[in-house]
Amino acid sequence: MLRSRGYLAFIVGICLTVGTCYLVTTAQHQQAKANFQRDADKVRRDAEVRLQTYFDMLLGIKGMYALEDRIDRARFDRFLSELQLDRRYPGFQAIQFVRTVPEAQLAAFSEAVRGDTTLDAQGYPDFHIHPASRRPLHYIIEITKPLKGNENAFGLDLAALPPHLKALELGRDTGEIVATERITLVQDASGEPGFVARAPVYRNGAPLQSVGQRRAALVGFVAIVFRVNTLMREVIDQSLLEHLHVRIEDSGYLSDVLATPHGADSLMYDSDGKAETHQPRGARLDGLVAEKMLPVGQRRWVMRFEGYDGARYGRNPLPVLLIGVAGFIISALIGALLVSTRRVVDAKHGLEYSLAELERQKGNVEQARSDLSVVAETLKQAQTNLLTSEKMASLGALVAGVAHELNTPIGNSLLTASALSDMVRDFERRLADEGGLKRSALEAHLADARKACDIMNSSLTRAADLITSFKQVAVDQASGQRRRFHLDEVVHDTLATYAAQLRRNVCLVSADVPEGLEFDSYPGSLSQVLTNLIGNALLHGFDGRDCGTIAIEARREAGDMVRLTFKDDGVGMSPGTLHKIFDPFFTTKLGQGGSGLGMNIVYNIVTGVLRGTIKVESVQGVGTTVTLVLPMRAPDGAAVQASGSVL
Repeated sequence: MLRSRGYLAFIVGICLTVGTCYLVTTAQHQQAKANFQRDADKVRRDAEVRLQTYFDMLLGIKGMYALEDRIDRARFDRFLSELQLDRRYPGFQAIQFVRTVPEAQLAAFSEAVRGDTTLDAQGYPDFHIHPASRRPLHYIIEITKPLKGNENAFGLDLAALPPHLKALELGRDTGEIVATERITLVQDASGEPGFVARAPVYRNGAPLQSVGQRRAALVGFVAIVFRVNTLMREVIDQSLLEHLHVRIEDSGYLSDVLATPHGADSLMYDSDGKAETHQPRGARLDGLVAEKMLPVGQRRWVMRFEGYDGARYGRNPLPVLLIGVAGFIISALIGALLVSTRRVVDAKHGLEYSLAELERQKGNVEQARSDLSVVAETLKQAQTNLLTSEKMASLGALVAGVAHELNTPIGNSLLTASALSDMVRDFERRLADEGGLKRSALEAHLADARKACDIMNSSLTRAADLITSFKQVAVDQASGQRRRFHLDEVVHDTLATYAAQLRRNVCLVSADVPEGLEFDSYPGSLSQVLTNLIGNALLHGFDGRDCGTIAIEARREAGDMVRLTFKDDGVGMSPGTLHKIFDPFFTTKLGQGGSGLGMNIVYNIVTGVLRGTIKVESVQGVGTTVTLVLPMRAPDGAAVQASGSVL
């Protein structure tokens, strides 16, 4: 009977193991689908936001014409130069103004452009309208910025090109921004897909209520020219293309009947070949397919997404294998235990066998107790290693942020130094060729040199300040030494080193920390606390939001205590999450960047190293407030913990 029960227990254990493996596999599949849908939604949302930014810029240029519809070339160029579009929005090919010209005025218009010296003293003697055609009304590209690289588009008659003409007439009649279908840009020899978005410009003061009135009042169009591959490089993280295939096709105008796009004529973008990776790409996964609609200037783009097998969406067989092996071993042990029990109750083995079996079991218990002690020590060491990794990851993010911040002032200094070197060589050449210089030329050279020196001094001073902040924060966090410091300086240095991450997440930070709050404590530990709180706000508090606000405030209280408040207006926490916030390895972002140690480290540092207290208050949908009460002089006993396993 006992032997039969052992076999039955083994079979039941195997069935439970198989069921558990199936549940784990299903959960992995659901998680992969959720990650894929989130990535597809992000790409679609980022593309929409980027295009809306460009279209808002286009409406801003149109607004210039709303003040005065006769804008000459120099004013157009000056307006765009002030916007610094090539630096702020590098994803476009050119910005243009298209003039409507009747057939009878075509010759006079060409002569006027050739003789236009408002921007170039020589005018444009090579300007000509192309392709040549005869029609009542022409749409001529009168201005294109930058002209270099877009010479073929200068003077292009869009009325002779059907795809452009259809978009122009639709924009003229609706008064809205209208994009063309897929086109090959005349200024692009590579043949990459492109399109043009244009906004109509009407005569000031003219009525625009009807289609006929808008046609009569049309002056021209402001336009922005795109290469789709260049645009999408600004939208999609290149590392994501190792796991995600993106294909964009144009399915026509929104007013047209929805049709299935097909063929090369409708293909706007295909990410195959765009990912820069040294690792082989996995096979496409069944079920990881999505299709999103994106309206672009009265046209309908269809975005299709497919996921590849790999670390991001693939299934990890290791947990299933471990569960299967562990379940088999446990089932076999239980079955073997029940089968062996028959021998215990069998009288023929006698009392001596029972005593021997008892001694053997006692030895197993002792071995198990010894094994448990080893496991406990291993777990303790693993927790220490995880805490060290969390600190190193924080320092790594600090280094990346400071490197990003240093790029601008050092780049400005290099550019100014190069320009100053060119001015000196030109000055030496003129001095050698002319045998002397006028006083005005010398004064001009000295003024330019003084201006260049001022620029380099300002940029390098900024870089030096950033490096000083970084060195102080890095040394404090790495050494954990106790010293005297001012609270406002530690807060300033920590925020300065993480400025790039805060700016990238559109996070506004306000710090109200009075001067003169001098501490005798551990600045590295305090900086680590602020770093973890900032990281929690970015990862959890502002998840799903486009921007956020962080406020840091400090006030001195009685007994040489300081109340330091860290507050954000994020999504907040539920009561259950708030109750477990200081538990080690508890996180709501398991597998998404959360280790579950951030707030546990904060609690250990505040209570163990800094010898203060911490309180967290949170309301869902309103935000989270973390209040620290810290002594301005840390007790001498904190030095032991500061050098121990807390950090």
